[in-house]
Amino acid sequence: MKNMRNMPRRHCYTIFVFLTLIIFFPTIATSADSITPTQSLTNGQTLVSEGGVFELGLFSPDNSGKWYVGIWYKNVPDTTYVWVANRDTPLANSSGTLKIYNQSIALFDQGGTIVWSSNQTKAVNPAAQLLDSGNFVLREDNGSEILWQSFDYPTDTLLPGMKLGWDLEKVFERNLTSWKGKDDPSSGDYTFKVDFNGYPEIFLLNKQKKMYRSGPWNGLRFSGVPEMAPLSNMNFEFVIDQDEVYYSFNVTDKKLLSRLTVDSSGRLQRFTWVEENQEWNPFWYAPKDQCDDYQECGPYGICDANDSPVCNCMKGFQPKNPQAWSLRLGSDGCVRKTELQCLKDKFLHLKNMKSPDTSTSFFDMKMTLKDCEELCSRNCSCTAYANANVSNGGSGCVIWTGDLLDMRKYAEDGQDLYVRLAASDIGDGRSAIPLIIGFTVGGVILVLGVVAFFLWKRKLLFTGKGKTQQRGPLERSQDLLLNEVVISSKRDYSGEKTDELELPLFDFDTIATATDNFSEESKLGQGGFGSVYMGRLVEGQEIAVKRLSRNSGQGIEEFKNEVKLIARLQHRNLVRLLGCCIDMDEKMLIYEYMEHRSLDSILFNKAKSNLLNWQRRFNIISGIARGLLYLHQDSRFRIIHRDLKASNILLDKDLNPKISDFGMARIFGGDQTEANTKRVVGTYGYMSPEYAMDGLFSVKSDVFSFGVLLLEIVSGKKNRGFYHSNSELNLLGHVWRMWKEGKGLEVVDPAVGDSYPAHEVLRCMQVGLLCVQENAEERPKMSAVLLMLGSETATMPQPKIPGFCLGRNPPETDSSSSKHDESCTVNQVTVTMLDAR
Repeated sequence: MKNMRNMPRRHCYTIFVFLTLIIFFPTIATSADSITPTQSLTNGQTLVSEGGVFELGLFSPDNSGKWYVGIWYKNVPDTTYVWVANRDTPLANSSGTLKIYNQSIALFDQGGTIVWSSNQTKAVNPAAQLLDSGNFVLREDNGSEILWQSFDYPTDTLLPGMKLGWDLEKVFERNLTSWKGKDDPSSGDYTFKVDFNGYPEIFLLNKQKKMYRSGPWNGLRFSGVPEMAPLSNMNFEFVIDQDEVYYSFNVTDKKLLSRLTVDSSGRLQRFTWVEENQEWNPFWYAPKDQCDDYQECGPYGICDANDSPVCNCMKGFQPKNPQAWSLRLGSDGCVRKTELQCLKDKFLHLKNMKSPDTSTSFFDMKMTLKDCEELCSRNCSCTAYANANVSNGGSGCVIWTGDLLDMRKYAEDGQDLYVRLAASDIGDGRSAIPLIIGFTVGGVILVLGVVAFFLWKRKLLFTGKGKTQQRGPLERSQDLLLNEVVISSKRDYSGEKTDELELPLFDFDTIATATDNFSEESKLGQGGFGSVYMGRLVEGQEIAVKRLSRNSGQGIEEFKNEVKLIARLQHRNLVRLLGCCIDMDEKMLIYEYMEHRSLDSILFNKAKSNLLNWQRRFNIISGIARGLLYLHQDSRFRIIHRDLKASNILLDKDLNPKISDFGMARIFGGDQTEANTKRVVGTYGYMSPEYAMDGLFSVKSDVFSFGVLLLEIVSGKKNRGFYHSNSELNLLGHVWRMWKEGKGLEVVDPAVGDSYPAHEVLRCMQVGLLCVQENAEERPKMSAVLLMLGSETATMPQPKIPGFCLGRNPPETDSSSSKHDESCTVNQVTVTMLDAR
C-alpha cells in the first residue's frame, strides 16, 4: 500500500482499469493453451498448444457467414482443419463464446443459447486444454485424468494417437465422416468406420452403401492394403480385445505432421507434411482402382487389376450371368459348377489374396491353421478358411460360412485363402495323365479344324465362279488383321508370353441389327477414321460402335493398337471396351454407351454449356486427372495417351468423365520415361512444344494436354482458333496474361453463372497454367496435380510462361496452299505441321 501511495495517479488509474477488465470481462489471461471457468474464448482469440503445433478458435470457411469452433495446424501456411466442434450447428455470426459451463465445454451464440456442448463431467475444478497432439481435453485443473476429449469425436481427420473404432465396454463408436463440401464442414455422405461384426475390418460407406473395404488386419497390415508397411518414423496398430476394437497410428518423430482424411468426394488419403516443399504429400489413397470398388466382381468372383477382364471365376466356378460377364459386367459374380458333398469336399489353395468380407465370419486367435482346416471340414456350412494372423509363420483362424464377397488377387503381398470345392472340381494325381492326354488329343483336333476352316474360307475369299481374283496389299493386310490382333494380344509389351486376351468378339449381324443397319438415325458422329453409331443389343444393353472406314489404312493401325491396349485398362474414368467385330473388311470396336456423348459437344455448345455448372466442371476436371494418373502410374503399364482433348472425353448419364480413343496411345516399359517419334500424331492446340517440334513425348506431354483441356473447361473456349479481341494470343496466352494482371476470374465461362467458389476456380486455373509451362521438367506429375486440385492446403508454385501455340493466320492467304497446313509458333520458334485430325 505504501508503494501504491507513492505511485503517480495515472499508473493507479491504469491498474484499476486492468483489474476491472479481468473481473467483469474474463478472457484468456493466464494460459495460451487452456481456459478455466473464469475465462472464455471469443472471435479473434485462440488457444495455441504448448509446442505451437495446433491452434483452436472460431473460423468461417471461405467467408460463408457460418461460424464454427475448430482446430487447425498453427504453422502450416494454408489452413488445414483437423476437427470441428459444432459442424452441424453453425453460428449465424461471429458473436460466439466458448467457455466452461456446468462441468462441460459449451459454445454460446449471441443470444446466450447453447449451440454445442461436450458431455457433462464430474469435474470439480475443470480446465480445457489444447494439446500438441491436436486433442482438445477437459480435465481437472492441475490434474492428469482426461474427463472428455475431442479425440473421441473425430470429424473427417484421424491424427496420430487417435482411435478409429469401438469402445465395447461403453458401446461408444469413433468414426470419420467427410465434410459435405470443400467449404462446408457439416456431416457429409461418406463415413469411414470399423465393423466389429465377425473379424473386424474398416469400411468406407456412402450413406449406408459399402464403397470400399480395407480387408481384415492380418498382423502386418490390412489384407486389402498390401502396400501398407511400418515406416521408420510411423507405425500402425489394430487392437481387438473384449473391451476395444480400434485402428490407430503413431509417429516416432514428433516433428512429423501426418493425417488420414476422408474428403467430400469419398476419397481416403494419408498425408505427411514436407517442410522443404511447404506442402502436404499424399503417400497413400483409396479407392485406387476398379478392384477397390466393393463387390466389383460379385459373390465368389475374384478381381485382378492386372488382368483383362478384371473379373474372373476361380476354379470350380463359372459366371452366374455369362451374357453380362462377356460385357465385363461382373457384379452378378460366380456360381459353383458342382454341388458340395460336405465331408468329401476339398479345399482350393489361393495365394496373394485379399480376404473376403469378414462381416459374417467366425474367428479364434488361439487356433492353428490345421485346427482351422479340421473345423471347416466338419462344418458343412463352412465355405473358406484362412490364418487370422500371417506374421511369424501364421496363427489364428478365420472361417467363412456364407458367400465369399469382395475378393481380390494381388501380384504379391496378399495372403493365403482356402476355398471349399467339390472334390471332382479339385482333381487328383490319378486323373492328371488321362486329362493331359485328352486335352492334347482334343487340342490337335481343334487346331486341325481351325486350319481347315481358314483354308476353306481363304479359298472362298480368293476365288469366285472358278476364277482367281487378285487382291491389293490393303485387302491382304485386312485378311490377316484378326490373326495379328490375337497373336499380339497373347504377348505383353516386353515380348513375353501372357494369358490370351479375353475380349468378346461380336459377329457382324449382331452389330448391324443393334444399329438398325448403321442407319443415319443411329449415327452419333464421324471422325477421321470412321463413324460412331449408337446401338442396342437384344438383351437391352446400349452400346457405341466405332466403325472403321474401309479405305483407311492408318485406321487399321489405330484399331489394332486400341484393341491390344484399352482391353487391358480398367478404371472408372476410362471408357470400357466391350468387344470388337472383325468380319471380312469390317473392323469395329464396341464400347459402353455414354449418354452425354463427348465433352466438346456440351462445353463448346452455347445452347448446352449451361448444363455444366462449376461443380460439374470441377468433377470432370478431377475425373480426367484420376484417369490420367491411372494411365501414367497405377495401371499395369505406363501409358501415354498422346491425344487427350475435349472430343476424347466422354460423359455418362451423370456427367462423369471417361477418357476414350487409345488409337494413338503408346506404352512405356520398365524405367522408360520418354520416347521420340518421327510421326507426330495428335491434335493441334493440345500438343506440347517438345512433341510438336521434336516428336518427344512423355507423361509430361500428356500433362500439357491436360492443362489445355482444364483451361478450356474453365473458360468454355477452344484453344485452337481462339483469339482474344485486339490480340493474337490463343487461349493459353490469354489466360496467362489475365492471370498476371490479377484478372483470372474474367476468364470463367459466363455459362457457369455467378455462383462458384472463386478460390477453387483460381486454383484450377493455376494448376492448368502449371501444366502448360513451356519447360516439360517444370510441369507437375499427375499425382501432384490431383493433390493440388483436391487440397486447399497444398502450396503451389507460381506458373511460368506457357508453351504458346499462337496459330497465326496471316491476313493474305495463298489459296493454293493446303487448308490443313497451319503455322504453329512455340515461343518464338515456328514450325509447320499437318493436323492429324
